Amino acid sequence: MKTESNSTVLSSRTLSSDLVVVGGGLAGLLCAVAAARGGIKVILVQDRPVLGGNASSEMRMGICGAHGKGRKETGILEELQLNNVYRNPLMRYTRWDDEMYSLAVMEDNLTLLLNTSVQSVQMEGNAIKSVDAWNGNEYCLYHLSGKLFADCSGDGILRLSGAEFRQGREKTSEFGEDFLMNPEGDDKTMGNSLLMQLRKVDEHRPFIPPPWAYHFDDDFFAVRTHGKEHGRVAVRPWPENNNFWWIEYGGNLDTIADANDIQFELKKIAYGVWEYMKNHPDGRCRDYELDWIGSLPGKRESVRFVGDHILTQHDIMAGGHFDDNVCYGGWTLDDHHPDAFFRVGDLSRHHVPPSPFGIPFRALYSRNIANLFFAGRNISCTHLGFSATRVMATCALMGQAIGTAAVVACQHGTTPRGVYDRHIRELQARLLEDDVMIPDFLRQVSPLTSRARTNYPVLQNSLDRDMDEEDNGAWLVAGESVIYEWSQPETIGNCRFVFDTLLDYEDKRMRKLEGVMEPKKMPPMLPRRLRIEACVNGSWQSLLEEDNIHCRLFRRSWTPVQATAMRVTVLAVWDADSLAHIYTIEYR
Repeated sequence: MKTESNSTVLSSRTLSSDLVVVGGGLAGLLCAVAAARGGIKVILVQDRPVLGGNASSEMRMGICGAHGKGRKETGILEELQLNNVYRNPLMRYTRWDDEMYSLAVMEDNLTLLLNTSVQSVQMEGNAIKSVDAWNGNEYCLYHLSGKLFADCSGDGILRLSGAEFRQGREKTSEFGEDFLMNPEGDDKTMGNSLLMQLRKVDEHRPFIPPPWAYHFDDDFFAVRTHGKEHGRVAVRPWPENNNFWWIEYGGNLDTIADANDIQFELKKIAYGVWEYMKNHPDGRCRDYELDWIGSLPGKRESVRFVGDHILTQHDIMAGGHFDDNVCYGGWTLDDHHPDAFFRVGDLSRHHVPPSPFGIPFRALYSRNIANLFFAGRNISCTHLGFSATRVMATCALMGQAIGTAAVVACQHGTTPRGVYDRHIRELQARLLEDDVMIPDFLRQVSPLTSRARTNYPVLQNSLDRDMDEEDNGAWLVAGESVIYEWSQPETIGNCRFVFDTLLDYEDKRMRKLEGVMEPKKMPPMLPRRLRIEACVNGSWQSLLEEDNIHCRLFRRSWTPVQATAMRVTVLAVWDADSLAHIYTIEYR
């Protein structure tokens, strides 16, 4: 038996890795997974009991990203969302949390620490040597050392290293940005939001709010519900298709230091909004109940690190044509007023940039801390640059980019800046290979694929998606084959296929209403079952046959064969009435 005489209340553990990732939102999760898959040891430190940040069950914000047909983000994010549709078709948030959890724990090179908050940083010169992090569930202090560190915490806790950062809105005179609401600059930010979810019901019951909630009337909302004018968005207190982003507060405070006060104020607002909507005499919410209200606000903005490049309004509006692009955005410059919910008039202003616009690698590592990456809403940008890069799908791409960069850095024994100076093309090639679109850069097709003869040459190019109205794929009926042939035997040991998973398919987004019972479906033209064969010594040999395929990027390996031809046959698609649609068939 343990007693006070032979045991301690507090414990400590020491761990080391190649990369320590702080923050387990989508940026941190994808950073850690990309790095682990690249073969380096990773520790992922998350201060919440679940992964996903603003996308998790604790906050329930839908994953937004680039606007425009064919612009949606792929890579690991698309893999995660397809896994969720496949295993969680009713879109339950607890299952969604565990899909993100599964993505992390299935990686052998990744150590996950939930409920663990960084408290201090130890330096060696201008590099981070280690961090100390406290786990309140275990009463354990973790001492975590690493070669490289990535701050994906949103709030930039690794500023404890002395990393340069900014908080607030720049002056117009600094970068010549002319979209600013306050050209004089200040320390104000966008606010936090507390979301609600509604459920359809058959019986109406009036809502009784907590005694401390606000009470709103028609006069309050009259100056806030004028719809869209001149690209500006206002409050809409109606139930249909509403995610309640506008229950926002805190931009005039410090969204980190005043977090508790902001949280309680948002609770008061949220319950007041629902009382107004539910009990309104026009009956707008008679068929709805409040199913869930958040306790943890989703945070838009706090601090931004300073990197070798600061991404500005002008960079984004010009399309972000950088030589070191590693990911992209496509959201509007969407700048929320710090007065937020209590603002009389326009709550936000929108300016539409090109989609996609490139994001350079130099905005994803620190200018003065040698081994510090960052991804998410704390990257190196101005307040206006941030307004277009802050959405979660964009942040996820940043995470995958720096996780992959960490692999390149470890393999070459260099720093983040060293990757930019000497290995940026290798980093870009790895990301393109992993199904991340990079503006202005095309993936290099394997020589083996390029010299093959085929009945579908469109599948040999480097375009892995439709853009605008241009179809870059091949349509096949179930049972039809794609054959590649060579004039002499070639050594072939793996394949890389890219399928159409309907990048604009809304069924992959988590729902806004609770209680939706109709299950979501896999993209109809996605191959569900296929067979790969090789022609060896004049006869076809089956290499693999796979069922229940539910991915966009399909990569498989086999014992290399000497083949004069390869044949892939689509045996079934997810919707029996649909054709299969494939973008790329590549062999190596």
